Amino acid sequence: MATNVVTPKKTWSPDKKHTDVERWICIYPAYINSKKTLAEGRRLPKSICVENPTYPEMRDVLLTTGLHIGVENKLYPREQSKEMMCRGRLRVEIKNDDGSPIKSEFVTRESVMKFIVESIPKLRTRQNRPVEQQPQTNQPSNTKSKGKKGRR
Repeated sequence: MATNVVTPKKTWSPDKKHTDVERWICIYPAYINSKKTLAEGRRLPKSICVENPTYPEMRDVLLTTGLHIGVENKLYPREQSKEMMCRGRLRVEIKNDDGSPIKSEFVTRESVMKFIVESIPKLRTRQNRPVEQQPQTNQPSNTKSKGKKGRR
């Protein structure tokens, strides 16, 4: 299990092997963020996504899989916020040089993202959050909202 900060220095070409860092898949936190829209970069259905994931959480989850992981200090191009909490990208090696998957359960980028989404809520940091930081649940209310009516 290697966690390295990797910086690809060469441009991509089809001649590169699958074990070269440039050929590893990239996963940004925005891909699995339930607060993002499809236009903002979410890649999975909102119903299974996680609220505001961070790259350290994603890294911690993937370290248990035995896959080779690289962390890069990159900002997702569609990200509106330039804060440090929004930075970070993971590179994950999922194929051997011959193109066969390293692990049979992680054949595609989507399978890796689904594993991350299932595992992040199980992290201790997610389970021990204070009440004010936990996601709000919409509770039905019996009062009618008083507001302006729309145009007719």
